[in-house]
Amino acid sequence: MKRLIKLVFGSLISIIFSASAFAVTVSWTDWISSPDSFSASGDLLVGSTTVGVGYSATGAHSFVTTGAGTNFWTGTAYTNGTVDNAPPASDIIALNVGGTVTITFAKTVVDPYIGLVSWNSNTVDFGVPIAIDSFGSGFWGSGTPILNGSGTGFFGSGEVHGVIRLPGSYDSITFTHTSENWHGFTVGVAGIAPIPEPETYAMLLAGLGLLGFVARRRKDNV
Repeated sequence: MKRLIKLVFGSLISIIFSASAFAVTVSWTDWISSPDSFSASGDLLVGSTTVGVGYSATGAHSFVTTGAGTNFWTGTAYTNGTVDNAPPASDIIALNVGGTVTITFAKTVVDPYIGLVSWNSNTVDFGVPIAIDSFGSGFWGSGTPILNGSGTGFFGSGEVHGVIRLPGSYDSITFTHTSENWHGFTVGVAGIAPIPEPETYAMLLAGLGLLGFVARRRKDNV
C-alpha cells in the first residue's frame, strides 16, 4: 500500500510540474510613448506591480505602435511553445536600421521573453544564452530561427515569427541586429525577482551564525 501511495503521489507531482512547465502566462509590455525614432517606453503589469520598460537603439526604427493599429501578433507562432498568451494586439516596435538595441527594466525581471514578427534573413545576437520557445505561422508567413554556434543568437531563415526566452534575471537586455525593411518585436516577462523580507534576512543571518557556532564547536572538539 505504501508503495502504491508513493507511486500515485509521484505521478501527481510529475503531472503538476509538467503542466506548469507548459503553461506560462507572460506579462507583455504595453508600449505607451515613442518620443523619437530611437526610443520608446512602456509598462509591464506583473500581478499588481507595474514595471517600467525602456527601449533605445543606435539605429532608427521604422515605427512604434502604442495604441490602435494592425495586429501583427496573429497565427500560431506565439502559443505553440510554453507561452499561453500571445502579445497584445497592435503594440509593437518595428526595427529598421541595424545596430544595437537596449531594453531596460525598472525592476529586476525573471525570464524575459521577446516576441518576434518577420525577422527575415536577420542575424541577431544577445550576448547571453537564449532559448527558442516557439515559432511558426505568423502575419507574414513562417520561417525558422537557427541558433548560432554559441547559442546566444539566431539567423532568421524565412519569415520568422515566434518567441525566444532569456533564462535568468535581468535589469536590462542588449542585442544586435541587421538592417531590413522592418522586423518587429515586443518584450514580456514571466515575473519579477522577489525582494526578501527583513525577517528573511534575519533568519538567514541567524542560520549563518548557527553554522559558524557548530563549526567552532567541532573544531574545539577535535
